[in-house]
Amino acid sequence: MKTSRQRQDAQLEEFETQDLGEDMRTSVAEPVIVRPKTQPTSILLDTELIQQLRVKAAKRGIGYQTMLKMIVREHLHEY
Repeated sequence: MKTSRQRQDAQLEEFETQDLGEDMRTSVAEPVIVRPKTQPTSILLDTELIQQLRVKAAKRGIGYQTMLKMIVREHLHEY
């Protein structure tokens, strides 16, 4: 009877010897998207400003926080 370690070693060896090239080319799986590292932050915004962000973001089909991040990213270089 094989031990758990022996089974893992055999699986690893089998994986390492396989050519997944054709499988990868014909796969319908979505590509992996690596997102940049993020850090939560907290700011206080006027209720009216948040409402304006929500309206503009809804027109684009995105959330207001995403809209705010886009605005910051696009205009940061101006300061």
